[in-house]
Amino acid sequence: MAFDFMGIIPPVVTPFDGNGDIKTAAIRANVRFLLDKGVHGICFGGSTGEGHTLTGDELVTIAEECAAEVNGAVPLIAGIIVNSTRDAVQKARRMEGLVDAFQITPVHYLFKPDDDATYRHFETITAETEKPVLIYNVIPWNYLSPALLVRLMEGLPGILGVKQSAGDLKLFADLMVSAPEGKRIYSAIDALLYPAFAMGSHGTIAANPAAVPGPCVALWNAVQAGDHALGRQIHESLLRFWNTIFADNLPANVKTALSLQGCDAGLPRAPMPATSPERAARIEAALEQLLRFEGAVAHAKAA
Repeated sequence: MAFDFMGIIPPVVTPFDGNGDIKTAAIRANVRFLLDKGVHGICFGGSTGEGHTLTGDELVTIAEECAAEVNGAVPLIAGIIVNSTRDAVQKARRMEGLVDAFQITPVHYLFKPDDDATYRHFETITAETEKPVLIYNVIPWNYLSPALLVRLMEGLPGILGVKQSAGDLKLFADLMVSAPEGKRIYSAIDALLYPAFAMGSHGTIAANPAAVPGPCVALWNAVQAGDHALGRQIHESLLRFWNTIFADNLPANVKTALSLQGCDAGLPRAPMPATSPERAARIEAALEQLLRFEGAVAHAKAA
C-alpha cells in the first residue's frame, strides 16, 4: 500500500523493565493506544523511543512487534540513530521488509563531516534501500542547513523529506518555502506545532504526539478544517503540558504521561532517571486540562 505520510506520526516509546530489557508485550499495547487515538502513522527507534540505546537485534524485534500491531493500517517508520554509513545501511537492510520508510539522523558523535560527506552518507543509504528515507535533522553540532537539506532532497529521489527538530521557527519556515515539490516537511518543534501546521507542515513526528496523541490529532484536524480558534486553544494547553515534560529525561516524562493515561510505557533505560514525584504531579495537572480536547476531534473533523 502506498502512503502519503501526512499528519500525526508519534515516535512510540520503548518500554523497558527494571533490568533494562524490552517489555515486548507493552510495545504492542503502546501502538494500540496510539492507533485508538486516531494517529496517522507510527515511528519507532527515534529519540523519544531511546533509539540511540538500541542494538540492531532490538530494533528488529521492535519492528516486528510494531508491524504486527499496525498490520498495514498506517505507515510504519523505523528510526536509525547511528554514527556511520555502514551501520545505517546494515540496520536498514534488516528492517526493510517490515517498514514503509526510515528516519535517519546525520552522524552525531564528536566529529562532523562536511556537506559533501553528508551528501554521500545519504546517497549511499538511499541507494541501498527501496524504502524512502526521512532526514532527522536534530543533531545540535551537526545541524544541516536548509540549503544542504534542499540539495539532498533535489539530488536524491529516495529522500522522503525532513523532520525539522530545532526550536527556530524561522528555519522551519525557510525550509517549507524552499523544499522541492512533493517532499514532506515535518515539524518536531513540540512547543510550536500549531504555527507549524498553520504554515503547511505535512505533519509531525515528535514527543508530544507520543505522550498525548488524542489532543495532537485534534490540533491537526482543527487546523486542517480551518478552525484556528480551536487550534489556538489546544496549542495553549499543549504548550503548558510540554513545559512540564521538556527535560533531559524527556522519554521518561513521556512514559509518565502515558502511564497516567493507563498505558504501560515501562521505565527509561539506564542511566537516564525516571520522572521525579514532583514533576509527575505537574505532568498530571497539565494532562488533566489537555485531555479535555480529545472530545474536540470529532468537531474538528466535521468542521
